[in-house]
Amino acid sequence: MKSLLNLLFLLPVIFSFGQNGFPATWEGKWKGTLEIHAPIGKVQELPMELHILPIGDSGHFTWTIIYGEDKEAGKRPYELIPLDPAKGLYAIDEKNSIRMEGYLLGGKFHQWFEVEGSLLVTTTWLDGEALYWEITVSGTKPVSVTGGQEWEGNEIPPVKTFPVLSMQRARLVRG
Repeated sequence: MKSLLNLLFLLPVIFSFGQNGFPATWEGKWKGTLEIHAPIGKVQELPMELHILPIGDSGHFTWTIIYGEDKEAGKRPYELIPLDPAKGLYAIDEKNSIRMEGYLLGGKFHQWFEVEGSLLVTTTWLDGEALYWEITVSGTKPVSVTGGQEWEGNEIPPVKTFPVLSMQRARLVRG
């Protein structure tokens, strides 16, 4: 009971101070190199930018990703929309009928979604003067299922393992 009371006491503190001024403290035009890795190693590098800029006084921000040298062909003009910032809940609007929730947890912005048979986890975080953007891609069909049985008197739940197919990472600095 005491730990529950402690948690209830800490919740307002967590929600008040845990968001670190996001997204305003991340504002800027960030530039760097995106590295794409497959199980065989690094397979590609290309320029990447992430523009996080306020849109008027709406509380919305651009979340424009630019891949490659051709800044028009590689441009993805998304928008970051606050849904419930006190709870770390935002959305990325891709402006094409796709709108995905994102969650600010532990100072990192997370999205987890499935598209065309792949699971993707995107994490973006600010560390000092650098902004990191990372996406991990997995298949949706498990490569193994273990557990699911009794072990030494305990019922062990089944655990599914999914293949990690690729990982993309960029270290970006304000440019």
